[in-house]
Amino acid sequence: MIFPAFDPMKIARLSLLAALATLSAVAAPEESLKNWPSWRGPLSSGVAPLANPPVSWDENSHVKWKIPVPGEGTGSPVVWNDLVFILTAVPTGTNGSGNGAPAGSDQPQEEEKFTVLAYERSTGKLRWQDSPRVEVPHEGHHKDHGFASASAVTDGEVVIAYFGSRGLHAYDLAGKPLWHKDLGKQHTRNGFGEGSSPALHGNTVVIVWDHQGDDFIAAFDKRTGNELWRKTRTEDTNWSTPLIVEKEGHAQVVVNSSNKVRSYDLTNGDLLWEAGGQTANAIPTPVAGDDRVYVTSGFRGAAFQAITLGRKGDLTGTDAIAWTHNKNTPYVPSPLLYDSFLYFFAGNNAQLTVLDSKDGATRLDAERLDGIFGVYASPTAAAGRVYLTGRNGVVWVIKPGAKLEVLSKNKLDDNFDATPALVGNELFLRGHKYLYALSGADAVAK
Repeated sequence: MIFPAFDPMKIARLSLLAALATLSAVAAPEESLKNWPSWRGPLSSGVAPLANPPVSWDENSHVKWKIPVPGEGTGSPVVWNDLVFILTAVPTGTNGSGNGAPAGSDQPQEEEKFTVLAYERSTGKLRWQDSPRVEVPHEGHHKDHGFASASAVTDGEVVIAYFGSRGLHAYDLAGKPLWHKDLGKQHTRNGFGEGSSPALHGNTVVIVWDHQGDDFIAAFDKRTGNELWRKTRTEDTNWSTPLIVEKEGHAQVVVNSSNKVRSYDLTNGDLLWEAGGQTANAIPTPVAGDDRVYVTSGFRGAAFQAITLGRKGDLTGTDAIAWTHNKNTPYVPSPLLYDSFLYFFAGNNAQLTVLDSKDGATRLDAERLDGIFGVYASPTAAAGRVYLTGRNGVVWVIKPGAKLEVLSKNKLDDNFDATPALVGNELFLRGHKYLYALSGADAVAK
């Protein structure tokens, strides 16, 4: 048992204090801190400040339940109290008509059911499901993911499911549809498909619509679906999820992009600041802390910027860029900010770098994680531990800090591209075939 001399609740309290002292993303209410309401957790950082999930597991130990998940999807599990939400696209086995590709083309021919699934957290039993759209997709996707790559987001009042070209959909937690918005069809670079998730703050839902066409960022009222504002953007296809942060009590939306990182006023969408310097295909979602936002990308280049919040205008080349790092940055996985350290992978490879968030100094440089082959999931952390998830079903648990200290190496019989959710004493892992609930409790049910 790790940390045998410590009370788990004490660990959780210490973790919470450290996280809240470090992070300057929008402050989460207490109920949100107990849950995993979006794909980067309650603080939009990858940190679960009140969780104490298991340290070690395998198929025969600490598996509370394991259930098959229909269809395909790489979005993370989202957890609120007794519910776990998953988005998926399920092939119907039939050809559709009307909005699909012409017969004989290499584009999709089969209908997909774009589906929201809500499971009981305690048992894995399906509580409710809804398929708001059933259609043939108008274009394909990257070979490593399907048609449902976004994660849901919830605040305990509504759950927002975003299927991109198949619409933005709101439900209450009992599964009653509240509203939906059809935003059109995206045409992504190389037909790689869609992947950006929505952000939710207060009564405002924000989505980014960047593709090989007319781009925009838009905000909607979570209660009614009414559009609050929309601003034109100029970008190529973007798979990054927006980050909502606060500076001096005023919320802004930071969007990582290839041409420029931009921040918008959450109230009216006005552009607050922008900064160039990222690479092409800027996918990772930023994290925030210490009055800075940390932004990275790693396709055909390497870029990591610490951008000071509170400035206005074009910040490119100014002292608002506190530091930069241009080596071994991630392509798909987002960075983790935990206890003043930044953790990230090189490209999509199992090579871990750790930077000091204060000055960008390298503390661990692309250290190879033997036994992990390929990474899409982002690092997460809780209770003084960092969780590193590989595509081949291997998860390393390490101590946080400037050197690599491994607590455990764990393997399950599935492949994982989705970022895990850490809630209470549980760890939820969404694989290609199964959804796992792993428990740190002494007594577990199989």
